[in-house]
Amino acid sequence: MSAINQPVPKEDNENWTEVISPKTRLMDLHLGEVWRYRDLLMLLVRREFVATYKQTILGPVWFFLQPMLTTITYVLIFGRIAAIPTDGVPMIIFYLAGITLWNYFSDSLNRTSTIFKDNATIFGKVYFPRMVMPLSIIISNLVKLGIQFGLFLVIWVYYFFVKGNIHPNIYLLLTPFLVIIMGAQGLGLGMMISAMTTKYRDLVFLLTFGIQLAMYATPVIYPLSRISSDYRWLVLANPMSAIIETFRFGFLGKGSFSWGSLLYSLAVSVFVLLAGAVIFNKVEKNFMDTV
Repeated sequence: MSAINQPVPKEDNENWTEVISPKTRLMDLHLGEVWRYRDLLMLLVRREFVATYKQTILGPVWFFLQPMLTTITYVLIFGRIAAIPTDGVPMIIFYLAGITLWNYFSDSLNRTSTIFKDNATIFGKVYFPRMVMPLSIIISNLVKLGIQFGLFLVIWVYYFFVKGNIHPNIYLLLTPFLVIIMGAQGLGLGMMISAMTTKYRDLVFLLTFGIQLAMYATPVIYPLSRISSDYRWLVLANPMSAIIETFRFGFLGKGSFSWGSLLYSLAVSVFVLLAGAVIFNKVEKNFMDTV
């Protein structure tokens, strides 16, 4: 009995809507695929923004209340009790400037660092570019930053036009650039730590403690000019230091500015972002086996 020969359909004649294949290169980040899922990205941004204060009494008021309460606390403890000088700048606007930027960086890093752990159920059931998740957190935090920056501008306008004791300059136009650098740092470090927490869960607790220490290594509650020249390089080694100092220098006219320090922060941000993307890309292939 002879076999019946049947034509084998050619793959070229089939129009597939989606092809799922393993990634073979660490730098193959599929950014084009992330762009095609931009609608999902916007939905996740809205979810991140709404879910934060959805079941709270004050709701979005916390966006304003949290930085103001923190600022008042710093004024009382570091300004009045510890008597740390602020280079002649009013304490409220000095501390609020540092808090506004630091909150964006720390929130982005904290929430991005638990991406795999917090979304293991979704990742195990539905396919979409995993990079969408950390990007949604960075973008949603931009909305929060915009609200708190608006609060800062209201107080800044008061001291500029009414009190007249702050002297802004053209370097305030660097603010969007500073936000991009901060976002890159938070995203890159967050993806690195998120990849490591798939195996070592206690890194999350270490991160919370580490961010608190890092704030004291950043000129948030003190001006860089008050640091001895013998130890100033340690503070400047922190890439967030140049960002906050540049922001204060532009809006308040006090502090320090250095293109070299700012370029250093940019270089660190680019390196951290690329390294974080590579590590994130590698771990996402088999993280379900360890989460």
